[in-house]
Amino acid sequence: MDKTVVVNFRNMISKSFPIGTTLYEVSKSFQKHFNYPILVARVNNDIMDLSEKLTQNCNIDFYDRSSTIGNGVYARSLYFMLVLAVKKILGNNADVIIEHSIDKGVYCEITGEDIDKPIIEKIENKMHEIVQEGHLFTKINVSRYDTIRYFKKIKRMDKVNALKYISNSYINLYRLDNLYDYFYSEMAYSTKDINDFKLTYIKNNVFVLSYPDIYNPECTLDYVHHKKLFDAFLDYTKWGRVLNISTAADLNKAVSTGKYDDLIRLAEAYFNSQLTRVADEIASRRKDIKIVLIAGPTSSGKTTTSKKLEIYLQSHGLKTHQISLDNYFLNREDTPKDKNGNYDFESIRAIDLELFNQHLVKLLNNEKVLLPEFNFVTGKREYKNNWLQLGENDIIIIEGLHALNEELTMSIERKHKYHIYISPLTQLNIDIHNRIHTSDTRKLRRIVRDNKYRGYSVSDTLKMWDKIRDSEEKHIFKYQDLADVIINSALVYELGVLKTYVEPLLFSVDEDDEVYPEAIRLINFLRSFLPIPSDNVPNDSILREFIGGSCFYEK
Repeated sequence: MDKTVVVNFRNMISKSFPIGTTLYEVSKSFQKHFNYPILVARVNNDIMDLSEKLTQNCNIDFYDRSSTIGNGVYARSLYFMLVLAVKKILGNNADVIIEHSIDKGVYCEITGEDIDKPIIEKIENKMHEIVQEGHLFTKINVSRYDTIRYFKKIKRMDKVNALKYISNSYINLYRLDNLYDYFYSEMAYSTKDINDFKLTYIKNNVFVLSYPDIYNPECTLDYVHHKKLFDAFLDYTKWGRVLNISTAADLNKAVSTGKYDDLIRLAEAYFNSQLTRVADEIASRRKDIKIVLIAGPTSSGKTTTSKKLEIYLQSHGLKTHQISLDNYFLNREDTPKDKNGNYDFESIRAIDLELFNQHLVKLLNNEKVLLPEFNFVTGKREYKNNWLQLGENDIIIIEGLHALNEELTMSIERKHKYHIYISPLTQLNIDIHNRIHTSDTRKLRRIVRDNKYRGYSVSDTLKMWDKIRDSEEKHIFKYQDLADVIINSALVYELGVLKTYVEPLLFSVDEDDEVYPEAIRLINFLRSFLPIPSDNVPNDSILREFIGGSCFYEK
């Protein structure tokens, strides 16, 4: 009689299966609890491909594309299908670079062949054929040495260079049809489960691959072109290529040859050049622009940017005044509540918009205004003789969650406002098929800052992340097109520096912690980078806002 194992699904349902049953077969018993095809399993707090087999009694859960974990699997599987389709349509000499996120998809670029819209349509049709054919994503454990030899043979030097800096003795490769590739995290079981996507041709071999996300898991939305964001990514990508730093391996080569100091200086100069251009534009329009509003997702470096921008503006003879939106919170008893009955401090309705706009109008009319100060202990606004009156060359700087929302400053004419959207829009990839998520850069920054300055553990920060992302989706991203300029706060060298701070912290997460799989994912991600000492990071760098040593403040 075959031995059986017992699986406990979400501590609610227990079922027995023959030992050696694949997780894919097990998942069929629980598919009715999900709206979309199950893509990956969590077994005793380890994330596993559905091709893995049961070996012992375990607690189990599954994820579809509506979850963060499942959506990551969906995306990676789709990237591999895209690579296969490109090869089938254009031949083995062609390839696709899968880069940064844009709208509800990713920016992609074909290499080796010139393409146009009809070719992109052929590639998309081939992907749909691959879906219908139901190819399996097969994981193969291969020695690192043999993997490097294989990729050298097929002239995939981006993979060779990436694997050079990974110390693992064995590497997980995936096979799809007759194509082998390296991806550093889990894949779906079959292409039949990756059936919703769109390709949108842009120009010059560039297109966008769109797919359902956790906010719209039911279908793929049409791509919406955000020109300023698109151009900001494109500019930084071109700049990286000029430096010959497009992948983690390129960065590691600079580190291993001792050239990272030059890279630090170049990255800081690039960021500062953006502030120079912004300050020049504001100064040239000083008769009109009186309010500068800065917004961006968490850990974008808004505080340092606003302080540095003040210096650049002051160099033009402008006098700056920072006004904190926090001081315009409604008194606690008047604060709106969310659906759970908790105070919703992130709602724009938590701000006294009427008073805030009254003060702005008076200030722009050269009237003297007594500014409030919010007492977070008593939950009430107070007034402590903090008067402000603007002169001819004075400018107000406002940084906050709702800064790009026109409702915040509805009483002020548009010509008097200058909106800045800031985010770290990294151009780096692990290799041409393994992209680096912008949100991962911000997440690592946030982990370091929260631990250093706010007393939060890695677990605390990771447990908050989904709520943080929900807030960004609701209050920030949808207003990015209203910005006059987009500032890219990514630093091409920063992941090497962040690794020295964040990697030890990630190892503190307990194996039974719900965020343990995410900590392991980040540890595996960071293995692609060599550490960079922080000694030569300037004290006015955005990175200092997170790792400490900023000349602007020490929290």
